[in-house]
Order: sequence, then structure tokens, then C-alpha cells
Amino acid sequence: MKKSVEPGRRTAADSMRTKAYTHIQRKIAAGELAAGSALSELALAKELGSSRTPIREAIGQLVAEGFLEQTPNRGAVVVQLTRQDIVELYELREALEVYAVGKAARERFRTSGLERLQGLADEIPTLKAELEISGGDTLNARQMHRFVASDLGFHTLLMRMAGNARILKVVNETRLLIRIFSIRRTGHRAAELEQIHRQHREILQAVADNHPERASQLLADHIRTSLRERLDAFDHWERENSLRETAPDFLDLPLIVETP
Repeated sequence: MKKSVEPGRRTAADSMRTKAYTHIQRKIAAGELAAGSALSELALAKELGSSRTPIREAIGQLVAEGFLEQTPNRGAVVVQLTRQDIVELYELREALEVYAVGKAARERFRTSGLERLQGLADEIPTLKAELEISGGDTLNARQMHRFVASDLGFHTLLMRMAGNARILKVVNETRLLIRIFSIRRTGHRAAELEQIHRQHREILQAVADNHPERASQLLADHIRTSLRERLDAFDHWERENSLRETAPDFLDLPLIVETP
């Protein structure tokens, strides 16, 4: 006869698995677990002060969701996105986000919600001003962290306004998968920040004016621009890797790749 599991014990096990899942996902998002790196169940269990069982269960869930993949000799490793993976993830983003922003633009919102969107959008010109004062070419790592937080916050709030929790969950997971590759890219330049701010401002205005068709088109253009940038970054990264593989004698020398 199968033994029943006490509710308290089951709740504790679920809680530890959820904690392990969140811990691993955060390490991936922060770049601590880079694409292609293997996970150690023992090391993760020590970090969390748990047994290996909830770690193994969390890894299984992340494999099912596409963040990790199982390999014959190394166990679970962080997924290495291909160029086609990036295209497909952006197609999914566009399909869901464009639908959601159109739905949001049909609603009447409190001024406070639109003001929160405006505040998130206005973080970008603040970063642009800091960059120009510093005299640098691109945002540094700390500034890029702020940019990602404001950009993610802007898009997440738009999705919340659509009132569909399932779309929000899928879009957030899709964006996290894209960030696995994006961790390798350099910081934004001033011109890129200006363009992103303009696009966010126009999307916000279309939502505030209850123009769903315009809001949908603007967001579609915004996502396609981001896709082109990611593909350019991917192609640049592949060229660097190819040069390193075909010129092993120069691996210890700084690699200079001209960009258009």
C-alpha cells in the first residue's frame, strides 16, 4: 500500500524545490552561470543548505522550460542559444506582447499606472545623460543593470495592464532566455538609448490615448528593432569565435574586430 505524505512535509519539499528553482534561474539571469556551463548539484545543495533532491527536481523543471539541457557527459548545462533560437524567441515575444499591448490600449487606466510607465521610460534619458557626462562610449555594467531593470519593468507593466497572467509568465521566461545570450553584448550607446526612449514614449502615448492599432504596430517595430540588434550581436560573437578557432597562435593576443 502506498504511503501518504504528510502535508507539512510535502509543503516544505515544494518550498525548497521552488527556492532551488529561483536560485538557479537568478544565477543564469545574472550571468553567474554562463551559456554552456555545467551545473553541480552538490555545489548548489551546499549553497542552499539542502539535499540534492530539490536541486535535481528544480533542474528538471528548468530543462523542461528550455533554460538548461541534459548532456551525456556533463549533466545539465546552461542552454547555448543558436541564431534560429533567438529568431523564434523574438517571434514568440512579438506575437504575445503585441496582442497584450493592443488589449491594454483598449482599457481605461488610472493615472497612477500611466505615471509608473512614464517613470520607467524616463530612466533611459537619465542613463543617457550620465553616459554623456562621463565621456564614455557605452553604458558600464552597473548602468546596463539599471537599463535592463527599467526596460523589463516597462514591458512587464504593459503586460500586467493586459490582465493575462499566463501571457506575462511566458513573455518573462522568453525574455530571460534571450538574456542568456545578451549577457555577452556590450553596453548601449547614446544613440541607442535615445531610440529606445523614443519608442517607449510613443508606445506609452498610444496606450494612454486608447489607440490599440497604433500601440500594437509601435511595439511590433520596437521588438523587431531589438531582434536585429541581437542578431547583429550574435553574428559578431560568432565571427570572434571563428577567428579564435582558426588562429590558435594568436589566442593570447587582444582580438580587435572592426564594427561598421
